[in-house]
Parts: sequence; structure tokens; C-alpha cells
Amino acid sequence: MNLFNRGASLRRSASATSSQLTAEPEAFAASGLQDPSLAALTGEWMIDPAHSRIGFSVRHAMVTTVRGAFTEYQSRLYFDGRNPARSKAEIVLSTGSVDTGVEQRDAHLVGRDFLDAAAYPRMRFVSTAVELAGTDVYRMTGDLTIRNATRPVVLELTYIGRVTDPFGYERVGFDGTTTINRSEWGLTYNARLAEGGAMVSEKVRLQFDIAAIRSTPVG
Repeated sequence: MNLFNRGASLRRSASATSSQLTAEPEAFAASGLQDPSLAALTGEWMIDPAHSRIGFSVRHAMVTTVRGAFTEYQSRLYFDGRNPARSKAEIVLSTGSVDTGVEQRDAHLVGRDFLDAAAYPRMRFVSTAVELAGTDVYRMTGDLTIRNATRPVVLELTYIGRVTDPFGYERVGFDGTTTINRSEWGLTYNARLAEGGAMVSEKVRLQFDIAAIRSTPVG
């Protein structure tokens, strides 16, 4: 069930192949639908890579924010609009594909001080539960694995809407975000500033800006 599958035109060759997605994600646990029209979204979806981003932001030197994204990943999602408890999500990211727009900084992030991509080439998120949190808002719980450490995280996902494009393809959008403490995954490197405080914040905001296309065009 491919929703976010990135193509081969990305900056680095993909290291997370579909064969690595062997563990079936657990079903969501949900109380029901808030909007009956969401039943029409039931099915499998695939990424529109030109309009999706899996990224992060972190405070740097206490006064600026560094933003980046992972450009290579394999993932799958099945959405059941009639019964959200049957929906599933999984994503595996290549840690070596981090891109902040500064080559020297990217090299530091994939090195041993941070992601250590040579020893831990993949990050993984697997959903475990979901609940309605408001109008068009879902609260998704899942397990995030970085550097072989697995911790629970909670994503706030907002359903943006759906349209049918001029070519007959149905498109849907979701935005998601969560904030983690990187030290809980063993990412403890830092440097102290002369004025006090840390060079890199412990808090990292993860962002999922997803545009998806249904696998089969609308008849």
C-alpha cells in the first residue's frame, strides 16, 4: 500500500527499499467517523512527490531555526473512511538523505554526532492507534525508531481536503506534526554558547506535509 513512495530522482540513491517494510503496521483504534463523507476516501494512496515533504525544524544557537527534510523514504498507508480502526501507516526513512540546504551541515547530521547513518541507515515510524481529536483532526500514536531506540510519539494530523484533477486523479491532503526530545533517542551531541545555553535545541519538530493520489484514477 504505497502512499508516500519517493522516486529515483532524489538527491541520493534510495537505501530503504520496499522489502524493508516487512512488518505489518497495527490497526488504528478509533471511536468512529466525524464526517460520513470521509467514507469515500477508503482505499490505497500514493505520493505526489512534487507536493509532499517529510521534514523537521530545530532551534539553533537559541536565536535561529534550521529546517530540513528527508528526501528518500518508503512508506505505505491504507485509509478506511468507514472504519478508521482498520487504517494502517508505516514509513521508513533513509537517514543519509537529510537535506538542510547546507552540505557541511548535512554531513555533520549524518555523522556519528547525530544520526550516524553509516551504523543506522534507517529511521522507522509505525502507527499503533488513532482517535478523532476535532473537526478534520486525528491524533495518531505510533512507535518511532531512531538509532535502534524506539519511543512512542503522537502526531496531530489534519485532513486538508480532496479534489479530482483535470486528468481524473483523486487527490487528498494531510498535514501532521509532533515535537520530540532528541536525547530520548540517543541524539545527545551539543555545544555550549558563551552566553549560556545550547547550540542546538533538545526539542525537534517533525512535519509531515502529505499530498496523495489514489492508486487508480476516478472512473
